[in-house]
Amino acid sequence: QVQLVESGGGLVQAGGSLRLSCAASRPRYTMGWFRQAPGKEREFVAGTSWSDGSTYVADSVKGRFTISRDNAKNTVYLQMNRLKPEDTAVYYCAARPRSIVRLTTDEYDFWGQGTQVTVSS
Repeated sequence: QVQLVESGGGLVQAGGSLRLSCAASRPRYTMGWFRQAPGKEREFVAGTSWSDGSTYVADSVKGRFTISRDNAKNTVYLQMNRLKPEDTAVYYCAARPRSIVRLTTDEYDFWGQGTQVTVSS
């Protein structure tokens, strides 16, 4: 079992930036960020492997969002720049006890409570 605690969401104007954090209670988990907008399915945003630090970012946010991790703190960050109104969603941190980043929700075993990101136009 691992507990995940997200922070950093909020309200920002279009073009602004936010940084989300996800602290895990245990090390050695591949971490992913997902988001879910009202009326839409939860979608993959970015992920990072615990074993080699490799990252994967969805095409929809590539060039604007960056994922990073601090293994010493068991914490993953999602830096979101040039935010758009369509980025508005609840953002969830997820973890899987394997080394490869996966892109679907069913590949992740543990989830955080979610943090709201609202981008105003």
